[in-house]
Amino acid sequence: MAEKAPVFDQIKKDYLRQVEALEGASNVAETLGITAGDKAWHIPFFDRTYTVTPHEISDESGLEANHITWVLLSKYMLLCPENPSEDASLVTYKDFKDAAPYVGGFRNTASHPISTHFEGAVETLEKQCHALGGQPFATDVSCELAFRFQALPRVPVVLLFNDADEDFPAQATLLFQQNASAYLDMECLAMVGSTLAARLKGFSLDYL
Repeated sequence: MAEKAPVFDQIKKDYLRQVEALEGASNVAETLGITAGDKAWHIPFFDRTYTVTPHEISDESGLEANHITWVLLSKYMLLCPENPSEDASLVTYKDFKDAAPYVGGFRNTASHPISTHFEGAVETLEKQCHALGGQPFATDVSCELAFRFQALPRVPVVLLFNDADEDFPAQATLLFQQNASAYLDMECLAMVGSTLAARLKGFSLDYL
């Protein structure tokens, strides 16, 4: 594994200092759907639950969260909205008003990796969706497979997949609720998509 860059360690420390200052803010846990304990927060992220303390962010086995997860969970807490929108209508990532600078990166790290990796392997993708805690999703959109994942307690994500045919390549579409932008910024929502892609493919996503 490559040596960790000092800047990443500094980012982590800065986030934890800000998160520690939230202690005693009773509305945070309720608003975000997370659990607050004794100087610790417990946050489900896809099929794992992470513990956030003033010193670290770790999973159920005690392993330190990778950088992308560290940033996501920290920002989820720090961006906690006072009056979150209740608009649960589904939109694509590019439909968010501030998404434009990140659309290309989202396609390259989220939707495209899913479509290319699982082309010709719909049954395999279905098994992976179940293994990651996904639930079949009822939709009027024409697709071969549709699953809903609870990325974070207030941030679900829906995967629609069509395999390749004689006219079109395989296509994966990720949908978010419109109010997801109240809980995470566009960079973090892109990280949610890339984490889903990596876990479906059976990889551990880490920027380090």
